[in-house]
Amino acid sequence: MILSVQPGSKTELIDITSKIQDAVRASGISDGFCMVYVPHTTAGITINESADPSVKSDILMVLNQIVPWEADYRHLEGNSPAHIKSSLVGVSKLIPVEKGQLRYISADKHCCLPTNAHSVFAE
Repeated sequence: MILSVQPGSKTELIDITSKIQDAVRASGISDGFCMVYVPHTTAGITINESADPSVKSDILMVLNQIVPWEADYRHLEGNSPAHIKSSLVGVSKLIPVEKGQLRYISADKHCCLPTNAHSVFAE
């Protein structure tokens, strides 16, 4: 199943937990695993806390400090920071499913780090 994600800025964390859960529900799986994969070299997927919004801000702040948008990059498309951030964060997660529900700590959310990407696969 393909999930659509519409980024609003160069680097952001978008909560896609409900979209992943909907995909699991639609698949009819009861127990097993859900593989979430971002098929772009300029986006990634992470699981992290959502109870405190400052965690999200801190993650973005550090990623942007480590990989600034303005630097002496050589890639002609001008999106080297997106490629680097994707490599750091990773492009897939394997999430346990029990009784048709994603299993994770209640405060955790599945967040997509889009930079140029617009879709995510959940299978």
